Amino acid sequence: MAFFSHQVCRGFSSSAVRNVVIKHVTIIGSGQMGAGIAQVAASTGHSVTLVDTSDDILKKSVKGIEGSLRRVVKKKFADKPEAGEEFIQKVLQNVSTSTDAGSVVQGSDLVLEAIVENLKIKQDIFGQLDKVAPQHTIFASNTSSLPISDIASSTSRLDRFGGLHFFNPVPMMKLVEVIGTSATSQETFDSLLNFSKVLGKTPVSCKDTPGFIVNRLLVPYIMEAVRLHERGHGSKEDIDIAMKLGAGYPMGPLELADFVGLDTAKFIIDGWSAMDPSNPLFAPSELLNKKVAEGKLGRKTGEGFYKYKILCVQ
Repeated sequence: MAFFSHQVCRGFSSSAVRNVVIKHVTIIGSGQMGAGIAQVAASTGHSVTLVDTSDDILKKSVKGIEGSLRRVVKKKFADKPEAGEEFIQKVLQNVSTSTDAGSVVQGSDLVLEAIVENLKIKQDIFGQLDKVAPQHTIFASNTSSLPISDIASSTSRLDRFGGLHFFNPVPMMKLVEVIGTSATSQETFDSLLNFSKVLGKTPVSCKDTPGFIVNRLLVPYIMEAVRLHERGHGSKEDIDIAMKLGAGYPMGPLELADFVGLDTAKFIIDGWSAMDPSNPLFAPSELLNKKVAEGKLGRKTGEGFYKYKILCVQ
């Protein structure tokens, strides 16, 4: 996965970096999460550069952003179509694209990574960008499961590195988990909190622990529901109905697992189990492993714990 066409080396002084007002944002990865973050940032007046490995991928991403904006405008500007179109064009003007991360980060206040959950790839990208980004530039990862400190270890800016975990779909979900490591400076953390608020989100402060807050609670909850079903202590339907009607949840845990993706749940729990094998909350499930091995990953494949109809649009 290459995002670089050249490198420019630049030295850093050891002086403290004060609060950074984030205006120019570079987002590495233009998939669903990266594009969603770009849309929200561009809508709030930030200059955004989306970076990915090819122009074709980036064109598709920008087209997706435009489609999402049109859905927003349909509701927000129902009686003012001209104002809606003006809003769309104004937001899109704030978005540019590039396949050369090393070049665009030189003008960035924040570099936010939203790519595949692979520690080595994330470390490689940040390690290279660390050599060319300005001293004041803050680095952040949108990871949902990997330790921020492990990702940051490939850079020399541990005090200017944090986590910004957005939720899907980004334009609709109000929460952002802001994660600080033991090395993250208060100035950096405050800048990330303020940035989240400017985006119209509600930030919560998190320590750099497995899963932060939401996934640390959510994934073990899903996994215990899987184990409950696996032991024959409840049908999938009864488990889901019980949590919806008994706890007031909008979706049962096994329905939620299918929505999230069983491969995603397995990836997270496997990673946590490797870090802390004695923790019963992180114990793997043979049933979950079997379904993933069979390609039954949930809604996206048409079958997980339940079966779904997949609509093919041509």
